Amino acid sequence: MYLLRGFFCDPLCTAITHQRRIFSDPVTARIKQGFYMSVATPVAAQGFCDLGLPDTIMATLDRLGYVEPSPIQAQAIPPLLAGQDVLGQAQTGTGKTAAFALPLLARLDPAQRHPQILVLTPTRELAGQVAESWQRYGAGIGGIKVACLYGGSSYVPQLKALSSGAQIVVGTPGRIIDHLNRGTLDTSRLQALVLDEADEMLRMGFIDDVQRIAEACPEQRQTALFSATMPPPIRRLTHRHLRNPVEITIATDHSVKALIRQRAAVVPFRNKTDALLRLLAMETYDGIIVFVATRVATNDVTQALLDHGYRAAQLSGDVAQRDREITVDRFIKGRVDILVATDVAARGLDVDRVSHVINYDLPNDLEQYTHRIGRTGRAGRSGEAISFAAPHQRHFLAAVERRSGSSIERWEIPSAKDVNNRRLERIGEQIVAASSKQQGLDGYRTLISDLIAAGNDPVELAACLAREIHGDAEPFHDRKGPIGKAPGKQLAGKGVSKAPPSGKRPSKGLGAHPGPSNGGRQLCQFSVGRRHGATPARMLAAIANASGLSGKAIGRIAIDQDHSTVDMPSDLPAGAWKALRKQRINGQPLV
Repeated sequence: MYLLRGFFCDPLCTAITHQRRIFSDPVTARIKQGFYMSVATPVAAQGFCDLGLPDTIMATLDRLGYVEPSPIQAQAIPPLLAGQDVLGQAQTGTGKTAAFALPLLARLDPAQRHPQILVLTPTRELAGQVAESWQRYGAGIGGIKVACLYGGSSYVPQLKALSSGAQIVVGTPGRIIDHLNRGTLDTSRLQALVLDEADEMLRMGFIDDVQRIAEACPEQRQTALFSATMPPPIRRLTHRHLRNPVEITIATDHSVKALIRQRAAVVPFRNKTDALLRLLAMETYDGIIVFVATRVATNDVTQALLDHGYRAAQLSGDVAQRDREITVDRFIKGRVDILVATDVAARGLDVDRVSHVINYDLPNDLEQYTHRIGRTGRAGRSGEAISFAAPHQRHFLAAVERRSGSSIERWEIPSAKDVNNRRLERIGEQIVAASSKQQGLDGYRTLISDLIAAGNDPVELAACLAREIHGDAEPFHDRKGPIGKAPGKQLAGKGVSKAPPSGKRPSKGLGAHPGPSNGGRQLCQFSVGRRHGATPARMLAAIANASGLSGKAIGRIAIDQDHSTVDMPSDLPAGAWKALRKQRINGQPLV
């Protein structure tokens, strides 16, 4: 139907020279007259060298380790390289960004300092990821500039990127509309428009903005639309804005990677947090993403984790964009272990260190389930996917098994005894690991020897030392009482007062590094209160994210109308105070 291999093995200049020849046979002549071309199966290509990409881009792909194109790349690159419109249906994670970026980069003129390519994405996270991909793929082409435009961030760097002559603009519909209204984005000489994740933009209510943006672009342009599904509104969009597109459909793969172990437990809603805490107490993990259904749930679950000493942070629409970027960076670097996120907030989040995905709330469909658990088991590593299903959701798990051909193990919520035994095992592992470090023990050996000589039982001595270091060995209770309550003092966010304790004067702001006060602690006053949307949970998350403190290290939080008072350690490094000055809640600086 469309013989790509022999034609596009030539260099790019040959492909452009011979572009007209593809319309010489009857089939392609019908396409030129207005029929969709459907590509049902991938062309047998040996590698990217068979697709006609120029040497500069091939050199970059070699450096990045790209060898064999994915099905969507093998089928989309040749027609886009030849200047045709493309309608691609493929699920998330199939390599769509490279499928449109590589051929459009080949057609771009770096000497022209104005927007030539506009890419629309549904979320800020995906926009950032796509923009980074453009920069990576275009590294071998001199003079390429990329502007990333999305809401929730300052206009200043965006205006600077546009005024400096960015040829590639990536952004979300709302912010692109803002720049069009301001006259700061010129689309009059645009050569290509890409609509990425079109069905997601439809679901998020951006379809009218997408229509307006498409109408603001030149008629004689190249257009590529990619979508996981093709609902009627998306079909209407393609008929209106795409010209004789090559239609590519990559069959949806509902299979789950073999490296991912899937487990599920039937958990009533009221017991989900307790089940999560017990799960974390039992598992050995690196990074975890906990998926929840709502923004409110991200706050509640994150707060519960922080209260129990876990290094957790939330990703939702309520978190300012800059804070989200900081949180993801901290997660990547291992300073945060658990991200609690909604599906939209986690869109485009690809981190190799994710060892576990936990479906605290199950998604609505199988595709979303597959997309979620695909966040683990990356880069050849094994992964764990654990789901909490309400009693009435058992049928969903059965459907996942039936349609994906995978098996989901039944996971039983550990008992309090199981959790305590596991905790003791970990303490034993830490003691054994510490025993391998022999330096500096002479004084302690003498002390213990003297205590044993005085008639003390060595086992009792060791047990008392372990308790002093690790706390009570049985912090979990049975189901008649609170499950998963951490030992020790009351933590931030629980039972906070509206005023600082009497006898203590809060530090007025963070203009300088405060000195030590009572017991190495100090009260610090922050410039956000209830009228700014501050809550103990949001303050705790903001401070923890900026300073690197755990929930245990941050004490009582008192929220007043115009300010908040927080019990903080007095020995924080200067870098942590500097980071705190950059934190905001609803746009209001903490300091």
